[in-house]
Amino acid sequence: MTAKRFAIISHYAPSLVNFRGPLIEDILARGHEVFALGPDIDEGTAEALRALGAKPVEISLSRAGLNPLADFGTTLSLYRALVHIRPDVTLNFGIKPIIYGTLAARLIGIPQRFVLIAGLGYAFIDNGRSSLRKSAIHHIARWLYRLALPQAEKVFVQNPDDADDLVRLGISSREKIVRVNGTGVDLEAWKPTPPVLSPITFTFVGRLLRDKGVLEFVEAARKVKAAHPHTRFLLVGGLDDNPESIREKDVEGWVQEGILEWPGHVPVQPYLEQTSVFVLPSYREGVPRSTQEAMAMARPVITTDSVGCRETVVEGRNGFLVPPRDPEAIAGGMRKFIASPDLIASMGAESRKLAEERFDVRKVNAAMIEAMGL
Repeated sequence: MTAKRFAIISHYAPSLVNFRGPLIEDILARGHEVFALGPDIDEGTAEALRALGAKPVEISLSRAGLNPLADFGTTLSLYRALVHIRPDVTLNFGIKPIIYGTLAARLIGIPQRFVLIAGLGYAFIDNGRSSLRKSAIHHIARWLYRLALPQAEKVFVQNPDDADDLVRLGISSREKIVRVNGTGVDLEAWKPTPPVLSPITFTFVGRLLRDKGVLEFVEAARKVKAAHPHTRFLLVGGLDDNPESIREKDVEGWVQEGILEWPGHVPVQPYLEQTSVFVLPSYREGVPRSTQEAMAMARPVITTDSVGCRETVVEGRNGFLVPPRDPEAIAGGMRKFIASPDLIASMGAESRKLAEERFDVRKVNAAMIEAMGL
């Protein structure tokens, strides 16, 4: 196979290493040249990309907001970077790279253009609090996607609901869509650890956003803690500039109330080692990477029967599915593990099996690489 110049474009530079590092490795292993484009690439990220074998390329991109006029500079930055690199193939993920990176690649005439939608995100989530601003963002996002996605050769999605929505909304044809099993997890790096039975510990991992179900997790913790004061609750994740972000003073209030511990934005693995049961009450996901990591470490899961989340749980086998926005249902799932702690080990073992079946990053990467003809 002829070696190609491959450009992967992200809205958030660290995600090129943390989420796409194994994909970059696997593409490089096939003899291709990889350029990794992102905004605000600090020296640590640049060094990590070079260690993988990729060439870091800085671009100008603001993560916040979605305004076609204001984002003209993003398109121009991407256009200039791609003209300089002249890749044969582009893969864009994150809403702005998907839109503006794909359009720039089309203008330049890059022959193979791919996008990865790891969840349709804020603009497509019904959070029960409709507003004029959110409605405007939804319509702008839909219009921009309809403009950009026809310029892509294939559209990777991570769950069947996103695929159906893209077709239903007239954003993409069914023929272009390729479904992959999430981002995948390195099963050698995320190995099973012994079940934690004392104290029984329920852990949330993710950005602290309302749409991730943080408020429902906290309310469920409050209910369970009142009856079982020795249970432990971990809220692992950082604050965000997203419109749905939780306020710092609210999180600090929960800590002071004694409901939970908040270590902040920290490496996840040490906290999953302390975890009995992983909990993610999100309203909508692609397929959550945090849940895949917890499953690989043999942790049972309580999550919502919602888009993307339901792909991680076989009800009663490795955990429980609960309705979105229902703290009492979450608390009910927690009480099952408290009443029958043997489920922590048995369901955790099933989580690891499912991770091996569905979320092995090498299998996910192989499917994407084959679809891209690399």
